[in-house]
Amino acid sequence: MLLGTRLLIIRGALPALSCLVFCGCHTIEPASAPVATASVSPVVRGDISSTLTVAGEFQPFQEVELHAKVSGYVRRINVDIGDRVKAGQVIATLEVPELNAQVSASQSEIKRSQAEIDRAQSGIALAAANHAALHAAYVRLREASDRRPGLIAAQELDDAQAKDQDAEAKINSAKSALEAANQQLGVAQADNQRVKSLQDYSVVTAPFNGVVTMRYADVGSLIQAGTTSNTQSMPVIKLAQSDILRLRMPVPEEDVPFIQVGGDVQIKLQSSGRIIPGKIIRYTRELAASTRTMLAEVDLPNPDLSLSTGMTAEATIVLQAQKNVLMVPAGCVLDTDHQPYVLVVDSDNKVQKVLVSVGIKGPNEFEIAQGLREHQSVITSGQTNYQVGQVVQPRASTIATSRQGGEQ
Repeated sequence: MLLGTRLLIIRGALPALSCLVFCGCHTIEPASAPVATASVSPVVRGDISSTLTVAGEFQPFQEVELHAKVSGYVRRINVDIGDRVKAGQVIATLEVPELNAQVSASQSEIKRSQAEIDRAQSGIALAAANHAALHAAYVRLREASDRRPGLIAAQELDDAQAKDQDAEAKINSAKSALEAANQQLGVAQADNQRVKSLQDYSVVTAPFNGVVTMRYADVGSLIQAGTTSNTQSMPVIKLAQSDILRLRMPVPEEDVPFIQVGGDVQIKLQSSGRIIPGKIIRYTRELAASTRTMLAEVDLPNPDLSLSTGMTAEATIVLQAQKNVLMVPAGCVLDTDHQPYVLVVDSDNKVQKVLVSVGIKGPNEFEIAQGLREHQSVITSGQTNYQVGQVVQPRASTIATSRQGGEQ
């Protein structure tokens, strides 16, 4: 009875054992991992430029404070702040009585010198006539003495010769007096020209077309001569040439080598947002020690005076530019130990690391000088999530570049 029970247990265990043996012969495989997706962008050809954006300030093309060259009282002032004036226009007139007296005195001196010249010329004529008579008398006596020796006393002949020579000397003296009178006339005329010039300086005129930005004097104000070194002279007005403005822009030291005359500049006015193209006209070629920047200037026509000095603008300067070069989005390029590289997805959808040489760095793209070919696919973001040799599923990147923005 016991033996039969054991047989039943063994028979009941056989199906279970056979099931375990059958199941142990098959391995359960895990589910395959999904392939990672990578955002990629193709290497393209196009034009690229690097730019610098700085704040600029408008300054007048020329600005000067007008001083009087002579001291006097303001008799009349013809302009006020905001007035537009032309070159040569009378700004103010000074009252200088002593100058009028000096002009009159110099004119009188000219007349006196001219009278001296007339007298010297008459003296020359008189001396010449006297010399002619005395010389003729001496010649007659000498000829008579030569024809009949002893007829004319030697003393008489010597006296005639002396009178002839004395008359000739008087002619030379009269000529010297005439030359002195002419020189005195030149001195008088120069002095007259000097005081007349000073009298002309009593009228203050505009040196160029411009706008009166400040008025310092009124009628009756005493103006000191601007040439007096020990006097703090007061200007009459301040005049600015505003029909052309200078936009002055500070350029950082590292960008100075790329600044050149004729370089393109895009000017965005802060007041209105209007964008005006321009070109660099000049730069100082010197760095300011305090800021380590160099000033560059753009001349901007302003005939209607719609722009005022002191206004600010955002200036974008083109530093470098290249045409038809290989480019990738700026986010594609990584840098390790100063060695730029990109991650490329090859034809087998495997990630590869490629060292590159970067050229111009634009705002959205970098120029690739060496290392890549056109149409290669480069990973645009999340590069740290990928390993070299990893298989990925490439997906077109949605990163906008300036080239794409220009095509839209």
